[in-house]
Amino acid sequence: MSGTSRRPTLKDIAAETGLSMAAVSYALRGLHGTPETRQRVQDAADRLGYQADPVARALASGRSGSIGVLCASLEDLWQQRVAAALGRELLAPDRNAWIIDSAGDADRQLELAQHLVDHRADAIVVIPIDPAAKAWAEITRQAPVIAIGDALPSAKAKSEVILDNESGVSTALRRLSDAGHQDIAVLSATRRLEVERPAEEIAQRVAADLGLKIRLLQCPHDLTGATTVARRLLSGSTRPTGILALADSMAFGVYAAARELGLRIPEDLSLLGYDDQPMSQLLTPPLSTFHWPLDDLVTHVVSRVTSAVDTNRRVRRTTLTPTLIERGSVAAPPK
Repeated sequence: MSGTSRRPTLKDIAAETGLSMAAVSYALRGLHGTPETRQRVQDAADRLGYQADPVARALASGRSGSIGVLCASLEDLWQQRVAAALGRELLAPDRNAWIIDSAGDADRQLELAQHLVDHRADAIVVIPIDPAAKAWAEITRQAPVIAIGDALPSAKAKSEVILDNESGVSTALRRLSDAGHQDIAVLSATRRLEVERPAEEIAQRVAADLGLKIRLLQCPHDLTGATTVARRLLSGSTRPTGILALADSMAFGVYAAARELGLRIPEDLSLLGYDDQPMSQLLTPPLSTFHWPLDDLVTHVVSRVTSAVDTNRRVRRTTLTPTLIERGSVAAPPK
């Protein structure tokens, strides 16, 4: 074998050990044979540099050992934390996670989800960009799908770990209203309004109930992009007195723009974040924001993956509720 560059095969291990190819295959998967035989086969495989073909293994066993974690945008620091935690928890001797960034493109995310199906991912964990897309119905028929954040209303066979935006957005707007703010801007990664319980629809409904003037602005997660949006908003003649940023990463852009324009937080402008990034405590003043139970979220998602892959059971919905963390970025509006 040392004189060739071709990939070692089961046939080579069979020749090395004097066993049949079937016996070698079973031994490598730990299905049959004595412990001594399995060890002899594994030693030969290691000696020859054998690596199992993941596609062939998936065809033979029905499992690839791979879980797709399909993020909406890894510019979002909260999604980075979720993806990293899931990557750690899903790592096992026979399982690994593919962390994939959809870069904020809803159509691309659906293409990537189908790509994971075609490559026989055992399950797909997704933070959906367009939860209402009809294509999710077909994807969930082909593979177990666990949705994080928003529900997938068009898909029947799926599991969901939902973020209670009804509670989070309502609490945020009431907090600003109670402080005396009437003109409030909401920064969001998207303007989708038609999906089940979206934060954007909730914001408009709650604002109407409270008699608030509200502006819904699309804002990217990266610091440069968020700063540009915030600068444009705060440079206008009718700037809001309060802002709810539906991601702390967007709020960082508000801090940067306010500093450029000579505005003080919270004296001139009140600001609420939404996902309690650790660095939010280091700002001046520290950002008031919402803490979501990340450990609970990861536990629920991993248990759903395990249930779907190992037992073919799909647990339906769990809803997680946030807690408002007051740190000093909200005050009464300037007179």
